Amino acid sequence: MRWLRALLPTLLVLAILLVPQVCFLVNETDHVIITQFGEYKRTVQQPGLYFKQPVIQTVHRFERRILSSDATPAEYLTVDKKRMVVDHVTRWRITDPLMFFKTVRDLYGARARLDDVVFSELRRAIAEREFANLISSKREPVMEAVAKSAAAQAKQFGIEVVDVRIKRADLPPEVQQSVFARMVAERERIAKRYRSEGEEEAAKIRAETDKQRTIILAKAYEESQKLRGAGDAQATRITAEAFGQDAEFYRFTRSLEAYEAVLPQEGQIILSSESELLRYLLAAPASSGSR
Repeated sequence: MRWLRALLPTLLVLAILLVPQVCFLVNETDHVIITQFGEYKRTVQQPGLYFKQPVIQTVHRFERRILSSDATPAEYLTVDKKRMVVDHVTRWRITDPLMFFKTVRDLYGARARLDDVVFSELRRAIAEREFANLISSKREPVMEAVAKSAAAQAKQFGIEVVDVRIKRADLPPEVQQSVFARMVAERERIAKRYRSEGEEEAAKIRAETDKQRTIILAKAYEESQKLRGAGDAQATRITAEAFGQDAEFYRFTRSLEAYEAVLPQEGQIILSSESELLRYLLAAPASSGSR
């Protein structure tokens, strides 16, 4: 029993070292392939605890869940000869672990091969379309076509392409400044056109206003002249009626108005005794004496 107790630590160490070589656990998110000296032996896809031959057999694990490949932005040429930089992401999963293992070996190889396929399909799809369609809502059919073509080619690697999305589509940096300058010039041209149209409309409004003002003033002047003529006619009529009633009194009042207008307040004025202006002044004493 003493020798068994002495060997117990050694046996525990050996068990710890040998158990991982004999047993392996398969998770729900894993594909597992067993190889023996590099040669394929079997595939395990159901979760659970499994056994293998120690040392000579190797466990290869592959992700069952959807993976993503975020590629480096690349430059493409559209059908209307415009350069654009596209940054895309591809979502995919492993459907055939054996085919995957034989063709691309691991995730690094899979991403490299998949990026080459998607780059090629994107270049072909973009070369068939105009720049305006690729930066608008019409981009969705392009992504569907690229995903479909890439999925057909990815099957040979044991990969299923779920979809391809464009994260960003823009002009190259060296082209952005010139495009921005053209946009500014276009906006300035539109602004000048709006200003000229506004000035033209303002000139029309001013001309119409001046026309209406002239018409209103002319009508007002015409009305005032009519009223003035009517007043003068009425005044003449009243004067004529008054003159007809007492002509001598009318002449006398007119003479008084003339005296007030002609004779100065200070100083002297010399008139002939036969002046018509002095007729009532010379005749005043005689008239008052007779009365």
